[in-house]
Amino acid sequence: MPNRLQNETSPYLLQHAHNPVDWYPWGDEALAVARTEQKPILVSIGYAACHWCHVMERESFENPSVAATMNKHFINIKIDREERPDLDHIYMDAVQSMTGSGGWPLNVFLTPEGKPFYGGTYFPPQAAFNRPSWSDVLAGVANAWRERREDISQQAENLTQHLQQSSNFGGKSDFPFFHEDLVHQMATELLKTADKIEGGFGRAPKFPQTNSIAYLLRYGHIYNDQDAIKQALLSLDKMIEGGIYDQIGGGLARYSTDNEWLVPHFEKMLYDQALFIAVLADAFQLTQKPVYREVIIQTMDFLQRELMSPEAAFYAALDADSEGEEGKFYVWEKGEIEEVLGEDAPIAIDRFGITADGNWEGINILTRSMNLHWLSLKYEMDESVMEEKLIEITARLIARRAGRVRPGLDDKQILSWNALMNIACSKAFAATGIEEYRDLAVRNMNWMLAVFTRPDGGLYHTYKAGIAKFPGFLDDYAYLVQALIYIQEITGDHDYLDRAAKLTGRVIDDFGEEGNQLFYYTFKEQGDVVVRKREIYDGAQPSGNAVMVLNLYYLGVVFDKPQWQQQSAEMLETIGKTIVRYPGSFGFWAIELFRKVRGCAEIVVVGPQADALRSEILANFIPFRILQSATHENNAYPLLRKKPSEPDTLIYVCQNYSCSQPVASVGEMLLQL
Repeated sequence: MPNRLQNETSPYLLQHAHNPVDWYPWGDEALAVARTEQKPILVSIGYAACHWCHVMERESFENPSVAATMNKHFINIKIDREERPDLDHIYMDAVQSMTGSGGWPLNVFLTPEGKPFYGGTYFPPQAAFNRPSWSDVLAGVANAWRERREDISQQAENLTQHLQQSSNFGGKSDFPFFHEDLVHQMATELLKTADKIEGGFGRAPKFPQTNSIAYLLRYGHIYNDQDAIKQALLSLDKMIEGGIYDQIGGGLARYSTDNEWLVPHFEKMLYDQALFIAVLADAFQLTQKPVYREVIIQTMDFLQRELMSPEAAFYAALDADSEGEEGKFYVWEKGEIEEVLGEDAPIAIDRFGITADGNWEGINILTRSMNLHWLSLKYEMDESVMEEKLIEITARLIARRAGRVRPGLDDKQILSWNALMNIACSKAFAATGIEEYRDLAVRNMNWMLAVFTRPDGGLYHTYKAGIAKFPGFLDDYAYLVQALIYIQEITGDHDYLDRAAKLTGRVIDDFGEEGNQLFYYTFKEQGDVVVRKREIYDGAQPSGNAVMVLNLYYLGVVFDKPQWQQQSAEMLETIGKTIVRYPGSFGFWAIELFRKVRGCAEIVVVGPQADALRSEILANFIPFRILQSATHENNAYPLLRKKPSEPDTLIYVCQNYSCSQPVASVGEMLLQL
């Protein structure tokens, strides 16, 4: 018999709708029952693509006797962390404070008032891995609540106060001034942690850390530091060559479990693809290496084939598992390769590093073991002929793989993740010039503005099955504003800037606080959270606060709003010392601090050939710039005023409070930067 989750739209919650656990979704009903019955609340948080979430469901939540214990002693609430990242942040911080670590599934026990007092991540059905069994945890918490409720309530109160205090970033700054040494210090810190052999930063598990790569590309370009560029490109190359990248289908897995990028955690998240494409666009603009363009195209093809709806909306994720096994959809036996490809099999075996024994648990994760040049030499083919052969081989393998049981699709659409993907489309167009990507950015933006805009002008967070729900979080607003900025750059449509400015004003009003430069994660009327947090770390996605640093600066210049530019600078000042000390954890912040120190070029193109010159400008790697274009003078925007459009199309460059003589070609413009 289904439980209350049957009426939800989240694929993750629907996965649990037939558990014998009497699950509630988070909401007034569950919280009211907990207060009425004075039972502790068990909150279990996960997401549809989470492997260990599925494991714990099979082992415990589908077990009738375990479910009976949960139903007797607790009010049980299931949360999709992607629908309610605000609750996930709060209770993840609580568990990390209690245990020193966190992850998903996240299981946390609350008082009837929603205050946390105990929790952990995965618990096995029997005690193992130095973890108590889930049944023992349930019994222990139920007993403690019955016999030591007053102590637990005090513990919960203390922990909640700690969570509140730990979010008190902002206020008075102790950052004295911006200077160039900071930029060098951040590069030095990143290179200290860099793996000089296998790329990336730190040891396994290895995450893409695309913001750190983007920082080093900018640093290396501006200061002609070849070590920084080499490390950034090594990181990209090793990921592209490794098992973390889907060699035949395109797309990046969540992270690698080893130092060599061979064995991924096979789930594919939309935001990882977006951030990967964006940094690949930087790398291609800087180096013009064909491989980066190739991978942009292959990953964009994957997204349009497997993660995009007919309305040009992007779905959230693909599961790591299929048929109950992680990675089964993606791995290959040598014999199957030979069966599918026949006489072409040896080329695929060399290309993808395939062996009879396999490279992981007796089977093969495909890697890019031999590049095009060496394959061509070995098989005595021209590179162009070999390239066509590899395209044909890949198509045949994709067709074979399509007959397998596919991983689960989390088909909800999240505003912040779609906005990141929209930025990626804009950057992919800028780097490659492929018109399809600009058209896709426009279609996706029109869809986002249509379905996520609330009647009061605010934003929703998620959308599925015709229903938009949950008030938008800071990331939703910040990422959408930035997407509007970038789509204006590639289209020249200033209406996008006007929309970005309106949403920025909304962020200031609904997420800001007098006397503090940083923004809350939840808007001011969000009433169902025990603490209101400010999120500053750049984790798997950039901090909404860091993104607002760029938005406020950019729009402050475009609309001549000095107060916005000042707030942008003050946000950097507030946590400046932390950014410099830990740039790997504050990668997007580090880029914006770099921008503040180095300065930002204001590039304006006006005249009948503005569209063509704009695209030519966009193809270049110009790390810090504001770009506006118009076919005629436009007095509505300060940067476009008093810039005549007849008879020639001219490019105007201003930076560091001075302007250069207008020029007619992009080549001349680049000399002015």
